[in-house]
Amino acid sequence: MKTPRIAAGLLLLASCAAHAADWSDTSLSYRYGSKFSEPYNGADIVKHVVNFSHVSGYKYGKNFFSVDYLISDENDPSAVGSRSGAHEAYAVYRHTLDLGKVTGRAMAFGPVRGVGVTAGFDINSKTDAGYNSKKRMLVLGPTLMFDVPGFLDVSLLALHESNAPYNGFTQTATDRYRYDTHAMLTAAWGIPFMLGVPLSFEGYANYIGTKGRNEFGGPTAVEINVDMQLMYDLSAAVGAAKNTFKVGLEYQYWKNKFGNPARTVPGATARTPMVRAEYHF
Repeated sequence: MKTPRIAAGLLLLASCAAHAADWSDTSLSYRYGSKFSEPYNGADIVKHVVNFSHVSGYKYGKNFFSVDYLISDENDPSAVGSRSGAHEAYAVYRHTLDLGKVTGRAMAFGPVRGVGVTAGFDINSKTDAGYNSKKRMLVLGPTLMFDVPGFLDVSLLALHESNAPYNGFTQTATDRYRYDTHAMLTAAWGIPFMLGVPLSFEGYANYIGTKGRNEFGGPTAVEINVDMQLMYDLSAAVGAAKNTFKVGLEYQYWKNKFGNPARTVPGATARTPMVRAEYHF
């Protein structure tokens, strides 16, 4: 089955579920960091990132959609010889079907409150001097939902990924290349707590297996991507409803970015502190 057809089906499922949403949260956010990194680029890169996210729950599960728009400085140029920075859009969609709600049978055990199946996709498009990524990825696998304040979901997903980059240095295009299907162990969480003021610990962590040879015949490496945020809910201080305005600090550790081995590829590991602000509606 073709990737666009599967993606269209998942979008249709998301649309149907959204009409019957029991709850939802939509947000706009901004984050800034000066220590971003890109494979084959050894420089520290400044990026401004604007994000739109939506999460909703309905009778049988939940949906999550997020799109980042990333704007780099001149250290990640938009074209060969350009003084302007690259632009990238990266979209993620996940749908988790709660098997206990579907079957009407409790599936809790130990610290786990529920079991589900997660499906979705990643799509990106970047305009830069070198790679010009056009990633397409489908994901599918089981999810454990833990009984914690807020949420903690852990999934083991199969990834079916492809790309069709364009090299700006050599001006050559690569036909869409499909990597080996590979696994990702992933966790996503949002844990509220009080420490004199309302705070939350949020983020995700991905451990991604190797995906065979890349489109140029080189090896790929295990990828680790951890993104953590400590957020302060300042809504009460400005007379707004709870969880309307948040500000905080974020840190991302990304080793072997996109599967590029850091031992041979400069810039393949990023350690990026950021500041973050969110508006929820």
